[in-house]
Amino acid sequence: MTKHSGYIVCIVCACLLAVSCSNDIDKIQLLTEPDHLPLEKGKNITIIYTDSGWMKAKVVAPTLQRFATATRNETELPEGVAVTFFNRNQQAESFISAKYALRYDRERKMVAKNDVILVNIKGDTLRTEELFWDETEQKIYSNQSVRITTPDEIILGKGFESNLDFSKYRIKEISGIISMHPDQ
Repeated sequence: MTKHSGYIVCIVCACLLAVSCSNDIDKIQLLTEPDHLPLEKGKNITIIYTDSGWMKAKVVAPTLQRFATATRNETELPEGVAVTFFNRNQQAESFISAKYALRYDRERKMVAKNDVILVNIKGDTLRTEELFWDETEQKIYSNQSVRITTPDEIILGKGFESNLDFSKYRIKEISGIISMHPDQ
């Protein structure tokens, strides 16, 4: 190999290294922009929602990340969430658990995702992959497939709406009802 070809090989290698590093730098810059970094982080958190001095809801999560910028105002619960809703006598009336949740702070809405379970004090249980809690409207709803199990039946459908204590609910598109007491 001549001295001239050695320089060419070195220049080509340097160019390849420079090009391969540019994507990594772009990714690092994207991840370190203020919109992608949490303003606050917390572990083993508990949040209490109150109204007129009484506890309405208790949110428990292993981790919390809060983002507050001009374009993003959200609280992320990436390792799951457990929400308990209370009546005015401070008695638990319903419970939601999920493997992931995101609260849109400005809109006062939370979306729970992945293995979502909603249970009321009667033991009625809803299972779905996505469930919304609208704090302003005081309702829980989903546009996904749902399965509600009661002592008497299993109801399958798509779309769901309920009050916070899951005592009054409506399934938008019922696809099946299975009676738990077929002899009646």
